[in-house]
Amino acid sequence: MPTPHPAAPGTGVAVPTYTLEQLVVYFLKLGTIGFGGPVALIEYMRRDLVEERGWIPESEYRDGLALSQLAPGPLAAQLAIYLGYVHYRVLGATLVGLAFVLPSFVMVVALGWTYLAYGGLSWVQAVFYAVGAAVIGIIALSAFKLTRKTLGGDRVLWGIYLTAALVTIITESEEVLLFLAAGVLFWLVKAPPKRWRASRELAGFAIAPALPALSVAPVSAGLLGQIFLFFTYAGAFVFGSGLAIVPFLYGGVVKERGWLTDQQFLDAVAVALITPGPVVITTAFIGFLLAGLAGASVAATATFLPAYLLTILPAPYFKRYGKRPDIAAFVLGVTAAAVGAISGAVVVLGRRSIIDLPTALLAVITVALLWKKVPEPLIVLAAATSGLFLYPIFGG
Repeated sequence: MPTPHPAAPGTGVAVPTYTLEQLVVYFLKLGTIGFGGPVALIEYMRRDLVEERGWIPESEYRDGLALSQLAPGPLAAQLAIYLGYVHYRVLGATLVGLAFVLPSFVMVVALGWTYLAYGGLSWVQAVFYAVGAAVIGIIALSAFKLTRKTLGGDRVLWGIYLTAALVTIITESEEVLLFLAAGVLFWLVKAPPKRWRASRELAGFAIAPALPALSVAPVSAGLLGQIFLFFTYAGAFVFGSGLAIVPFLYGGVVKERGWLTDQQFLDAVAVALITPGPVVITTAFIGFLLAGLAGASVAATATFLPAYLLTILPAPYFKRYGKRPDIAAFVLGVTAAAVGAISGAVVVLGRRSIIDLPTALLAVITVALLWKKVPEPLIVLAAATSGLFLYPIFGG
C-alpha cells in the first residue's frame, strides 16, 4: 500500500490510513454502480468507509451527514464531498465530488443522445416499473440499518425520529427548520447551555454561507446563462434528498419556462432514477435536451456548485466545535431528524413504486437478496430485465 499522506494541518483528525487516490477510485466506483438513491448511497458510504475499511471515523461520518442535511443540495453528493474533505481538505472534496458525479453524468448524456436520436425512451416505463420496486427494497433496508445504528435506546432521539418521519410522510417534503428544531431540542435536553454563544456560532456557520448563493439575479444572457442561473437557484434552495428537487424543477422547466413538455420531464426523472449516482443528475439530462453537451455540463455544474460551497465552507467549523457537548448534542438531534426524514421518504416513494402484487414481491425479494449479500447492481439489472416481461402483463 502506498504511504498515506499526512493529515492537513489544523484538521484535528488522525493521519489517514488511505491515500487520496484510493478514495477517489472508491467514489468513482460508487458513482458507477451505486444504485438506490440518496438513502442507499449514504448507507454504502457508511458501510464501506466506516465499518469495513475504517478510513473515516464514525464521528466524522455523523458530522458530515448532519451538515449535509443542514445545507441545501443533494444529500449523497454533499456527504461524499465532506468525506473527501475530512483528511484531504479542499483538494479531496473537489476530486471526490467530481469522481462521484462524473460516471452518472456520462451515462445521462449518453441516454440524452439516444433520446433525441430515436425520439423517446419507450422502454423506460417497463424498466422502471420493476427497478422502482427494487430500489424501494434497497432504500428500506438501508434506512433500517441507519436507524438502528443512529438512535440506540434514547427516547428523545426516537421521538425526534418519529416526528420527522411523520412530517415527511404527510407533507411529502423535507423541512430544514425541522432539522434545526430537532438539534436545538436535543441540545437543550442533553446539554443545557450556560450561555448562548454556542448557538450563535452554530447558526453562523450553518446558515450564513448560504446567503451569497441564494442571491441569484433573475437576469441572464442567452440560453446557457438562463440554464446556469436557474439550476444554481435550484441547487441552493433544495434541502435533503435529491428527489426533493423534482417538484421544484417541474415548476421551473415545465410550468414557468416551457423548456420541456410533461412527458419529456417525466422521462428525464426516469433516466435519473434508473442510472446510478445522485438523483439530481436529472438536471444534466434536462440541460442536454435544451442545449446539447454544453447545456448538460452547465446544468450539472450549476446544480452541484451550491452543494459544494455550502459543504466545504462550514466544514472547518464543524471540526473546530463539533466535539463540544452542546454542539455534539445539536448534531445528534439533527442526525436523528435526518434519519427520520429518510425513513419517511421510503414510505412516500413506496406509494408511487409499489402499485401491485408483482412490484410488492419484487421489493420483498430485493430485501431478501440484500440480506444474502447479493450485489445491488446485479439486483437492479435483474429487476430491469424482469420489468420488460412483467410490465406488458401487469403495468401496461
